[in-house]
Amino acid sequence: MASVWHDAGVSSHDVLTLHRARLTDGSLVDLDVIDGRVSASRPAAAAAPEGATDLDGWLLLPALAEPHAHLDKALSAEMVPNPAGDLDGAIHAWVAALVDGTVDADDIADRATAALEKLLVSGVTAVRSHVDVGAATGTAFVEAVGEARRRLGDRMQVQLVGLCHGPIAGDDGAANRAALDAALDAGLDLVGGCSYREPEVDEVLDHLIGRAVERGMPLDLHVDETLAVDVLTLDSIARRVLDGRCDVPVTASHCVSLGMQTPEVQAAVSARVADAGVSIVTLPHTNLFLQGRAHPVATPRGLTGLDALASAGARVCAGADNVQDPFNLVGRSDPLETAALLVMAGHRLPERALEMVSGSVFDTLGLDRPGVAVGDVADYVAIDAASVREAISDAPRARRTIRAGRVVAAVDESVRID
Repeated sequence: MASVWHDAGVSSHDVLTLHRARLTDGSLVDLDVIDGRVSASRPAAAAAPEGATDLDGWLLLPALAEPHAHLDKALSAEMVPNPAGDLDGAIHAWVAALVDGTVDADDIADRATAALEKLLVSGVTAVRSHVDVGAATGTAFVEAVGEARRRLGDRMQVQLVGLCHGPIAGDDGAANRAALDAALDAGLDLVGGCSYREPEVDEVLDHLIGRAVERGMPLDLHVDETLAVDVLTLDSIARRVLDGRCDVPVTASHCVSLGMQTPEVQAAVSARVADAGVSIVTLPHTNLFLQGRAHPVATPRGLTGLDALASAGARVCAGADNVQDPFNLVGRSDPLETAALLVMAGHRLPERALEMVSGSVFDTLGLDRPGVAVGDVADYVAIDAASVREAISDAPRARRTIRAGRVVAAVDESVRID
């Protein structure tokens, strides 16, 4: 049986003691938390201190985080089917749903709330979500996902990126550019869009970067979500930063075509990405589902150049992207699922895979990393597992989510075989 509950949120109750928390080195500790940060750490006492939260030896990990969601699309697979199964089919299905009214603001607010709750009980305390913005949607989707963010309150930090519809360049893009400006005024935290899908790549990049710099907002772009070797917008983005044309934090999501380049090109581009401080988000769920369908022999995995980026010292994290919608029909809203895909499809070791869905995400989002040292932010997931490898492998549902020193969600699960 499983029981799930949500606390009222991070409140004035600002003191917490975690008893018998198992760290990744196997040690058992008691942690004191005051005002959302670790104030003391010591070997676990034999008996729980009065008022402590007893973790009973569960593994205590830094909280998980989702760097790239689409909350306006999440959990819509049944209502917006994609019979073709590919990226163009997903885009066409979604656009048709917008035109015929299948998707509206109330529906988005409810689905986005449900998606955030699924993430919360999985141990996620920070999310960055892209939200459709364009002439056809105005600010409605931003406001709807903003409502979902308000419903979660301070249990979770949620950042919203305006995913500007195309076309963006030229006279035909004027209405979409105006919609992005309106959405930025309506509560967006970052500027976003897909430059590589338009012929006028440079013009689109210049506009989106210009808007971000003008507003003093970070930039998070959908970049090179294609296996085409002749598409490499990532390099243009890195060069713009290095040339001083973009002085705000930049994130490039997907970057699939980098993985299709020669080792020499991968190394050179990755070095520029690292020098520019551009954060990379790889998205195994959706790219494994959508990419490679035209390659029946030696089908590419659709991931970016993970080894080259790592060798260059670039910041790389990982997310799920779409979850149970036309762009990806499955997904559990659990970063440990993302970590498992990184192990299997990306050849990362478990500890590195966990870092890519936890600490590296907080870095990319510009948030303080959680940790167990005195002074660290006390955002955790406690999970009924003995090791990082076991947590990723079994992904037990039995978890506690701790946000700023407060237990905000819990799942208790027992399995009985008669």
